[in-house]
Amino acid sequence: MYAQDRAFALFDDVAGRGLIRPGVSESQLSQEIRDLAGARFGVHRHWHKRIVRSGPNTLQPYDENPPDRVLTGDDIVFLDLGPVFAEWEADFGRTFVLGDDPDKVRLRDALPVAFAAGKAHFDAHPDITGAELYAFVQRDAETRGWTYGGPIAGHLVGDFPHERVSGAKVLSYIAPGNDRPLRGTDSTGSQRHWILEIHLVDKRREIGGFYEQLLTA
Repeated sequence: MYAQDRAFALFDDVAGRGLIRPGVSESQLSQEIRDLAGARFGVHRHWHKRIVRSGPNTLQPYDENPPDRVLTGDDIVFLDLGPVFAEWEADFGRTFVLGDDPDKVRLRDALPVAFAAGKAHFDAHPDITGAELYAFVQRDAETRGWTYGGPIAGHLVGDFPHERVSGAKVLSYIAPGNDRPLRGTDSTGSQRHWILEIHLVDKRREIGGFYEQLLTA
């Protein structure tokens, strides 16, 4: 919770300082965010690559590396950051709109609603598996008129990068193939905590949006 609270503050600072602006490239914005995180929040390590995506690049899931792009005055932009605070990893994502395009605004505003629906479904089903929650998030996106854009809908989080968790890698993700209940403890007896990701896309309009934070808070 401490790490997430600090991530909230970092994102607020990024937005409040006007860093997300027309004319800046995604790569330059990423560097500016890195510098701000270091100077203002003491963050000198990010446990995953910093994701800054705009326009049609917002259709691409995490593993892709689309060409660098310059933000325009009528753009949709999302940030997916993994800053490490006091050895605890945060994973936080939000979407921003430059201009007032109604489709982009509608997409941005749909993201926290879809996240809340996924969390409510998780809370209502104590034995839900990673595969089942992913299927719900995918169906929920379709009922809202979007396509779910990613091959996963979240992952383990803690005081270590989740890639290092022992055992089958799929069991660290909210994804097809994870048939284990998400609740429970790890091999050390610690409670497992999860990040929920929402990636909604409109392929016809070539726009996407992203939202993520703690599921088990």
